[in-house]
Amino acid sequence: MTKRHGYALLSAIIALVVGLCAAIYIGAGADQRITGTSAFGKNGAAYDSAAPASAGVWVGAWAAAPAGAEPGTESGGLAGRSIRNVVHTSVGGTSARITLSNLYGRSPLTITHTSIAVAAAPDGAAADARSMRRLTFDGNPTVIVPAGGQVLSDAVAVFVPPDSDVLVTTYSPTASGPVTYHPRARQISYLAVGDRTEDTSGAGYTEQTPYWRYLTALDVLSDEAEGTVVALGDSLTDGITSTPNADRRWTDVLSERLRTAVASGQDVPRYSVVNEGISGNQVLAAGTGRPADNQSGLDRFSRDVLSRPNVKVVVIELGVNDILRNPELADPDRILAGLRTLVRRAHAHGVRVVGATLMPFQGHRGYSGAREAVRDEINGEIRSGRVYDAVVDFDQALRDPYNPRGLRPDYDSGDHLHPSDRGYARMAQAVDLQALKGAPSARL
Repeated sequence: MTKRHGYALLSAIIALVVGLCAAIYIGAGADQRITGTSAFGKNGAAYDSAAPASAGVWVGAWAAAPAGAEPGTESGGLAGRSIRNVVHTSVGGTSARITLSNLYGRSPLTITHTSIAVAAAPDGAAADARSMRRLTFDGNPTVIVPAGGQVLSDAVAVFVPPDSDVLVTTYSPTASGPVTYHPRARQISYLAVGDRTEDTSGAGYTEQTPYWRYLTALDVLSDEAEGTVVALGDSLTDGITSTPNADRRWTDVLSERLRTAVASGQDVPRYSVVNEGISGNQVLAAGTGRPADNQSGLDRFSRDVLSRPNVKVVVIELGVNDILRNPELADPDRILAGLRTLVRRAHAHGVRVVGATLMPFQGHRGYSGAREAVRDEINGEIRSGRVYDAVVDFDQALRDPYNPRGLRPDYDSGDHLHPSDRGYARMAQAVDLQALKGAPSARL
């Protein structure tokens, strides 16, 4: 072979290699995007769904704690029904994955079909057709969730807009025993007869439900956020008196504040916010059953806080139910010891802790002077800086200036314990965004 022919052959080989690499690159890019459609957020604004894969990190876009076994599902579960959970995102991303829980099931839960899609419009069961994706688990469309267990799906490439509704649908053909659910969703979801998992019209979803079932987390691969804030709390965090379908829990407003601050160039953490509130939750005591309904903050901390992706901060709003639901007078030292245990667990994983003072409840049926004294003692210790890395003073923010033992009237939902929408917004505004910054305190 002559030198000239050798150079020609080498050039041809190089050209072939370059061409193959380009084809592989373009093909991979095409697999990582959705094209030619729009998705809608809660406010109805359109988002372009054509987006390349993110080079960001996994963060929580939405979460809800499993709270108990749904009454009436003990024998058959929801066999032969499609469950379309509607959830609202804190941040967006270009890939997604979900967590399904069978914590309260007494037998394995077989799910044969699962999908995720962006809602076609606010407050409905219809899906944006181009965003519909089938989910798999270790490569399989069918997954068996053991009794008492949970599973994480494979990641799927799908553009998830921030501040938007996402539909996660599951179908189980067989009886599975009690359904694991979150009863105080403040969000309408949907049920359909038969396997309508990838139905985009939503026409078959004729039954509305105020519950979230099986689904406990939606994570996204995001370059909008670099970490997750978890709110661990009771009904005040669950938002049980907020307007349904409006996303007016204090955690929703806090998420909006962070997005707005980041967009305006403020030096604040780029964090998502997820809500792990359970109505009636306590620091120390759990409900009845095995596993217990409404597991205590101590019992569920590892699952609901530390297992969230890239958790940087936990905001703890717990303690009022330890006072109100204790048949005897609650011991403030025991409650504070429980809160300090949560702080130590968070610090062991490098998680910063912001703790809330206990809000006033004079006028509520459980109020008494003795219980007020317990609340006051706990709040004094929290404000001293000897419990948490930082404090958000919900008590001071929402109390009536003319009667500090009760809620300010316009912040009161009417039951003298839970806030109105305006009160929830005030809670979010009381959180200093700068307090979310930094490492855990070494002195605690």
